[in-house]
Amino acid sequence: MTTDTAAQDSLPPRLTRLTFHGPLSEARAARLVRRLAATNPANVLDIGCGWGELMLRLLDAVPQARGVGVDLNAEDLERGRRAAEARGLAGRVEFAEESAAGTGRGPADVVLCLGAGQALSDDLVTALRELRRLVADGGRVLLGEGYWQRTPTDTELAGMWPGASAADHHDLAGLVDLAVQAGFRPEWTETTSLEEWEEFESGYQADKEVWLATNPRHPLASATRETLDTHRTAWLTYRGILGYAYLTLVPTTH
Repeated sequence: MTTDTAAQDSLPPRLTRLTFHGPLSEARAARLVRRLAATNPANVLDIGCGWGELMLRLLDAVPQARGVGVDLNAEDLERGRRAAEARGLAGRVEFAEESAAGTGRGPADVVLCLGAGQALSDDLVTALRELRRLVADGGRVLLGEGYWQRTPTDTELAGMWPGASAADHHDLAGLVDLAVQAGFRPEWTETTSLEEWEEFESGYQADKEVWLATNPRHPLASATRETLDTHRTAWLTYRGILGYAYLTLVPTTH
């Protein structure tokens, strides 16, 4: 074992417990893929793709389709490339390390934007307009976006992410209304279950929690502990308050 390999092996593992980088069950993923595959897309664009698991499943379901995933995280993109190679999809998909802001990658028949609206714009209205620009007429956008299940109190907001504000999200009705105003009709509106949230958030932490328990004196232990404790406090605070919606959106004809 080389010194570099030994150093890498000593680091806390990253997100190996997660299939999807978001609260998404296998059953819901299968339904989403079936619904999108039924439109027979020729091309798929995945904004903020991470390792692009849902895109790869859609490409597997639609043999004529090609896909492009755009993200800035090189490690996630490489994970996606390895998965594509293992599934025989490498010739039909590109994982591009680049910003999605102002991208010229569209229009695509299916655009996936799963928890990645900020990759297009920090403003949700602008991000939705960008998604309308990026999807072909007759295509579909699958948007994954957070929403408030109820308005959080000031005390609850203080326990969430830094600078959390009630203005950070809309309620579900407001979110769908914004999509309509941006040039879409909602074909399907669905929200994650508490079980999906817990599976995601626990999986997000699990690798590092186990590593920390067995490496408490590692030079990275203190920083890892602080990160884990801060995130755990946040998600256990927004548990049952912050929801997550999957909107299958049909663009209105210009």
